Amino acid sequence: MDKFVIKGGRRLTGEVTISGAKNAAVAILPAVILSDEPCIIENVPTISDVTISLRILKEMGAEVTSVGHDAYRIDPTRIDKFCVPYETARKMRASYYFLGALLGKFNKARVSMPGGCPLGDRPIDQHLKAFCALGAKYTLSQGMIDLTADKLKGSQIFFDVVTVGATMNAMLAAVKSEGLTVIENAAKEPHIVDLANFLNSMGANIMGAGTDVIKIRGVEHLHGTTYSVIPDQIEAGTFMVAVAATKGDVLIKNVIPKHLESITKKLEKIGVNIEQFDDSVRVWVDGPLVKTNVKTAPHPGFPTDMQSQIATLLTLAEGTSIITENIWGAAFPLRGRAQTHGR
Repeated sequence: MDKFVIKGGRRLTGEVTISGAKNAAVAILPAVILSDEPCIIENVPTISDVTISLRILKEMGAEVTSVGHDAYRIDPTRIDKFCVPYETARKMRASYYFLGALLGKFNKARVSMPGGCPLGDRPIDQHLKAFCALGAKYTLSQGMIDLTADKLKGSQIFFDVVTVGATMNAMLAAVKSEGLTVIENAAKEPHIVDLANFLNSMGANIMGAGTDVIKIRGVEHLHGTTYSVIPDQIEAGTFMVAVAATKGDVLIKNVIPKHLESITKKLEKIGVNIEQFDDSVRVWVDGPLVKTNVKTAPHPGFPTDMQSQIATLLTLAEGTSIITENIWGAAFPLRGRAQTHGR
């Protein structure tokens, strides 16, 4: 698509259905490599990162078949390569999840350094720390990461910082390792729980996902499964903000309200009405919006990916709001802190 044409000035009303979570799908698709049988993945979002992930799987030898508008059957049994095609992998940051999946499957992997969106430095030192703790060795050369291991063995992994990507990569590499792996200072995001649930549905033994300590007992084989990706927290939050900004009234369907708690609480402080149901939320505004302060933080804090949306909304609120970005320095000017002045 070359451009968007938006005719504004209208209240948003009606219903909208949220698609699958990008941050879960881009890890679950590479995780299929670990299975000894075909898998069916449902509620897969139609986004470029998914398209690239599926292309990588095909280029490596997997059989990928569409079985619905948002579902795919993936047969990884013919994958015999451990090197992800360079040009394809460079197009997205999440290509590094193929490192953990391939290492867990073949005890070796070769993937390019992550590409994708330019939100400051995205170091992979914690990923490599986890792989080395499990028994792998690595080399970095000409933009490629090479991993090899004689055998992966369970180990204690402590992350120096809370990191979603490294937590998920460590899980991928550890599920078929020998013995017990304990991941400490693990990230707690919903998509980490979703990846753990997917791997467990294939026969993995993962406990504690969603807490800061994850324990993984390695297994020899993983079987096929049918699994539905969780709804996208950020897509849902974006619609919630859009409804508030236009003083609309919308029922947002296919959500997990608990995943939206940090967003919901902040919007309610601003003056947005939110009614929660089992798998949907109704959002509407019938009064003025007021100022608030926002600080991004790892889950269960306010998500950094909702920072720009809430900033836009707060320009419509009465008074001065302060937003502090604590996750990605390059995602925000003024050294991670700024003020928005409402009308």
